[in-house]
Amino acid sequence: MPKGTEKPGALNGAAGSSQDGRSDINISLVRGGPFYRAQEAVRLLDANRWNLGRRITVGFAVAWAPLVILTALFNPHALRGLLSDYSINVRLLFAIPMLLVGQVVMENLFRKIVRHIGEAELLTASDASRLDQTLISLIRLRDSMIPEAVIVVLSYVRVTAMYHNVMSIAYPWAVAGMGVAVHLSPAGWYFAAVSQFVYQFLLYISLWKWFLWAAFFFRLSRLDLQIVPTHPDRHGGLGFLGMSPLAIAPTTFVACAAIGATWRTQILRGGLHLMDFKIPAVILALVILIIAFGPLAFFIPKLAQLRRQGILQYGILGQIHSTEFHQKWVQHRAGHEKEFLNAPEISALIDFESSFENIEKLQPFPFDKGALVALLISIALPMLPVVLAEIPLIEVLKGLLSALK
Repeated sequence: MPKGTEKPGALNGAAGSSQDGRSDINISLVRGGPFYRAQEAVRLLDANRWNLGRRITVGFAVAWAPLVILTALFNPHALRGLLSDYSINVRLLFAIPMLLVGQVVMENLFRKIVRHIGEAELLTASDASRLDQTLISLIRLRDSMIPEAVIVVLSYVRVTAMYHNVMSIAYPWAVAGMGVAVHLSPAGWYFAAVSQFVYQFLLYISLWKWFLWAAFFFRLSRLDLQIVPTHPDRHGGLGFLGMSPLAIAPTTFVACAAIGATWRTQILRGGLHLMDFKIPAVILALVILIIAFGPLAFFIPKLAQLRRQGILQYGILGQIHSTEFHQKWVQHRAGHEKEFLNAPEISALIDFESSFENIEKLQPFPFDKGALVALLISIALPMLPVVLAEIPLIEVLKGLLSALK
């Protein structure tokens, strides 16, 4: 069957597992598209392995190494400036490999979630077939040339803007000439046309795959999920979805590192101050949290309704059970006091109370604290160099130590 039209079968049988026990390689919203197929064609990756080491090496060879070579050939005095340029090296030596690693993280988490949906039998047979059809549609969209063509255009729009950015900041290694005759050096042109494009393209590809993930969650939330209000995860059995923001954590880490590098440069070279970025930093954190946790909001109406129904339904059952218990052991206890401690109704009443407590504490938002902490770290850690650009490290450490007292 042609690629992009295969039926995933993720929710039929063994959650999309093949007969040899391996996960069905087609259950993926990451492995696909023209860029992926191009990498397959040149054997940078294959269906069973991501070959991260090889791909990262190629990324360095394409995006960073030529800058060093061109600078050494045409502007050797600026070579040290290039090698110590934090803003550039963050994008090329850190962001590119992190984005490639992020593809693996997103792939693995998606498969775990799809597999769990099947193993936990959260869908009826008919809804499982509907979700398989959704996966087929998303895989076709994943393999379409149009989204990645748009990404290429957007990336080169950013590259065009990069020309003016490089000229305004005037990196010594990226420019040649002086005064009105200043222009981009060969290394500057390569950075704008190739290196920056590679970084932008990988970043937008990651965001595109996350959009496919969000679309999957939206479709899933519209199905008749077999959830129960007494589930011990206090999310009706959907608590496992709370780990999904981890899939975009590497991408947010990269975005924050690049933005932080720009802010650091503006502080060190542009005369700005740390507090000038207070509002942008708050907005950045809010946008990232909305993007990461937004897909989980699709399940809020269903879980909120589940909680309301559970309180009513189990409230009726509790009323019946409590009334029977009250009549037997309070109103008509005479002559049966010695039997009370061994009465099975006591244990049943305690168990029911625990179940009803789970319903009352059911959280409509399938939130995971670990995922939130990881995401906050991915936002805060890349901003540390921005703080250190204005506040010495020793002062930061003293502030942290004083806060612990």
